[in-house]
Amino acid sequence: MNGKVAELGRRADPKSDDIRVDGERLRVHARSYWLVHKPRDVLTTTSDPWARRQGRRTVLDFLPGEAREALLHPVGRLDAESEGLVLLTNDGELTQALLHPSLGNEREYHVTVRGQLEAASVQRLRTGIRLEDGPTQPWKVRVRSVEDDGRSTRVDVVLREGRKHQIRRAFHALGHPVLRLRRTRMGPLKLGRLPRGKARALTTDEVRNLHEHAGRLRNLHEHAGRLRNRPDAKAGPRKSAKRSGPSAGRKRRR
Repeated sequence: MNGKVAELGRRADPKSDDIRVDGERLRVHARSYWLVHKPRDVLTTTSDPWARRQGRRTVLDFLPGEAREALLHPVGRLDAESEGLVLLTNDGELTQALLHPSLGNEREYHVTVRGQLEAASVQRLRTGIRLEDGPTQPWKVRVRSVEDDGRSTRVDVVLREGRKHQIRRAFHALGHPVLRLRRTRMGPLKLGRLPRGKARALTTDEVRNLHEHAGRLRNLHEHAGRLRNRPDAKAGPRKSAKRSGPSAGRKRRR
């Protein structure tokens, strides 16, 4: 940094300091935000040499050249078999707010499962279903339609946690394997009518809405923390009033 080897903990400003890695100067990129409609069999990653050797595409393949140079990363993942909304950005603070498990950012999915989903199964999802890595948080679930004489069911699912293959594992546990899974919303950002396999830059309004949404998530989390740390919240049960009468002064026999 500025011609000297950097030491651990030293602060730097990429806009004014000369920072180099292996002799190459670190470039500063403006914040960039892109929405991709990921098709099936596309990987949500920025670098996967094995996938390249296998001829598999990643979400970066749908971005124009100037966006690929901005060092974008996906905000969360969609497995290869899933499709839908993927947000890519180089805004680390926004990414942290949208993915932090304690902030509870909503994600919405359209899911098609095998068989007819019964009311009891829907209720289990709404209250939380136990998986091998622990119970899920309650989901918002709405059955959209039953197709092909009960051979499949289309469901809208909204959840606030991002555990690996959670939706697929939960429906499999209920005996209804997922046939199709498409993410349609992340916080206020919606997939809309963006065609499959296409990408677009976010509008100024969308970027502002995302930042305002992230701010609300942080504020709600901090407010909940203050409530938990209030003295009256930590106080235990009140002690019973002192006894009065003849027996009040008697000592307990041991």
